[in-house]
Amino acid sequence: MAEGATSQQAPQEQQGAARKEARAASRRSRGRATGRRARRGSGERVRSEFDHELLDVRRVARVVAGGRRFSFAVAVVVGDRKGRVGVGTGKAQDTALALEKALRDAKNHLITVPRTASGSLPHEVVAKYKASRIVLRPSPGRGLVAGSAARLVLDFAGVTDVSAKLHSRTKNKLVIARATLAALQQLVSSPAEPALKKGKRAEKSRQTEATSVSS
Repeated sequence: MAEGATSQQAPQEQQGAARKEARAASRRSRGRATGRRARRGSGERVRSEFDHELLDVRRVARVVAGGRRFSFAVAVVVGDRKGRVGVGTGKAQDTALALEKALRDAKNHLITVPRTASGSLPHEVVAKYKASRIVLRPSPGRGLVAGSAARLVLDFAGVTDVSAKLHSRTKNKLVIARATLAALQQLVSSPAEPALKKGKRAEKSRQTEATSVSS
């Protein structure tokens, strides 16, 4: 019994150590970003354009011919708090390398969120991603009312005066963050739709006029 309990505790201890190592790597990368000097010999420090926060660190295993190969999966949120935000994942045998991959993935999938003058959203949006469903409503004067990973995504996007309601059957932070990103993605695509429809109507009217003239 003691041996079985010890074998079950070992992966949990390893995963806890991986989380600590990933957080330490995140702090080091944040320090490197803020500690770069603008010019050699000058006292000015250049702050990174983006901030990031760890969402989740998991220890995963892959079955190969020689047995099981262990690695670490990291999920992060990246944003500049000025309208740009992204979520990325990375996997590697080292947590620092997995974090680096996740940051690169998040920066390659940034979206620009349209905001009002007060920093709120233009209108209400509803989105579903896997087992998570989220509703984002503008709420002037209330600040950012959200929880879980949704608050991280909205905060890094620079969104304020918004109320977020989660209708979720999962507590997976990555799924909730992807659902929030899907809701914000609707705001990105929605302003182009009326212009697209207007352009189609104009093209159709020109074709009708050309047909009537030729006849």
